[in-house]
Amino acid sequence: MSKASRLLSCLLLCSASAFAQTQAPGLWAVQSKMGGNPEMDKAMAEMQKQLASMPPAQRKQMEAMMGKNGMGVAPGGGFSLKVCITPEMAARAEMPSQTEGNCTSTITSRSASALKTKFVCTNPPSSGEGTYVFNGDKAYTMKMVMQSTRNGKPETMTIEGQGKWLAADCGAVKPIMVPPAPAK
Repeated sequence: MSKASRLLSCLLLCSASAFAQTQAPGLWAVQSKMGGNPEMDKAMAEMQKQLASMPPAQRKQMEAMMGKNGMGVAPGGGFSLKVCITPEMAARAEMPSQTEGNCTSTITSRSASALKTKFVCTNPPSSGEGTYVFNGDKAYTMKMVMQSTRNGKPETMTIEGQGKWLAADCGAVKPIMVPPAPAK
């Protein structure tokens, strides 16, 4: 899996876990910044540098391409992602889930204002845990720590972020489809 795919997978997994808590339906902006891994930090800094040095027309084209997928570059580095939560998903406290990497996520504790979760992915092998602190049903902050192995060496990465409800109407952003629950 490429660095870009791993990064997108992490962002989706992070945003997905938070929506297991009761959240307002509609369009959400999720911002995440990764750190703690020198190689990933270097790749993020290089990507920011390349984006900043692009000619204005090329940068605008790149931002438009990312925007079509609800993604963008967050202020101060990191990424932003727009996520659509339908009223049905919110009512069922469903979480959009990670489709790449064969990941499973488990809620380990939940209260009115916080959620703790663990996840395990098999492709590539990685695991981690995260804590989400909610400010009502329209905002949260989160911190996640992920462990993986790359080229036979263990890696740890931290992901910090926030989610903010933007509007009841998702506009052009389509909901992330939730796979059906396994039969019991």
